[in-house]
Amino acid sequence: MKRVFSGVQPTGNIHLGNYLGALRQFVELQNNHECLYCIVDQHAITVNQDPKELREHILDVAALYLAIGVDPKRSIVFVQSDVPAHTELSWILTCNSYTGELYRMTQFKSKSHNKESAPAGLLMYPVLMAADILLYDTDIVPVGNDQKQHIELCRNIATRINNTRKKTFVIPDGRFMKEGARVMALDDPTQKMSKSAPNIHSRISLLDEPNKIKKSIMKATTDSDGIIKFDIENKPGVSNLLNIYSVLSGESIADIEAKYEGKGYGDFKKDLVEITVSTLAPIKERYEEIRHSDELIEILKDGSERANAIADRTMKRVKDNFGLGLKK
Repeated sequence: MKRVFSGVQPTGNIHLGNYLGALRQFVELQNNHECLYCIVDQHAITVNQDPKELREHILDVAALYLAIGVDPKRSIVFVQSDVPAHTELSWILTCNSYTGELYRMTQFKSKSHNKESAPAGLLMYPVLMAADILLYDTDIVPVGNDQKQHIELCRNIATRINNTRKKTFVIPDGRFMKEGARVMALDDPTQKMSKSAPNIHSRISLLDEPNKIKKSIMKATTDSDGIIKFDIENKPGVSNLLNIYSVLSGESIADIEAKYEGKGYGDFKKDLVEITVSTLAPIKERYEEIRHSDELIEILKDGSERANAIADRTMKRVKDNFGLGLKK
């Protein structure tokens, strides 16, 4: 089976955009692939984090992995910092990367814009991400479209090394989210849904209470013409809600448009509330069941042991090819 790797930062509650854009793929992929799903806590510290909160968020994300349907018997679920080889390989990749290609990363440009100086970790973030992927001989990386440039950098670094150090790395392919799963902010459909946005009604988090979900959807930006039609350019708010409705219900956008022909936004939004609440209810129930359990800790310990075993084999090959350490 082909091997899959992906990770999520432990920086707060996961929202609907994260779920539809990446996490839902995790469950689908584990049926026919060998999957590793990581909580990438070392990526989180590129910005300042409260240590106690960070550790709680690590467990939050791990519990959500399981709540959405990731099966620890079929997939490896683990914490990045519990596998030291991530940072060890990152240094080797750093020595085979160039500052020019790192400064061209659009996410670095965006996050360092108008700043006199930026943390070095922010610049090196995509190299650590490449190490995460290459460490496990990954074939497929399910990520959002905003990570395409990072995946391409990973492939370039791996190819560069393979050209001079025999076949050191498997060259991975990105598996990018379907266009229909791109979820925008509810209050501003020209921006991606984000957990850092100041308006809590701009997003729906997987653990939101039904009343919060209802309020956020009913307040969602639409327009004044009252026609339920998919038109991203002229009706971005309605199009965003149609996308969400379609992905959650499994109905085509054309069928949804026909269903609400002649009806107003009120009926459409009320039905979307019902669909969203019913989709997220079992996730929230499973999350609350496992979040503070010994089972969660045991799953993460087992996952780190299994991940370390794979990582150690990769690092032996990498060190041999680079002439590092004593040959064993």
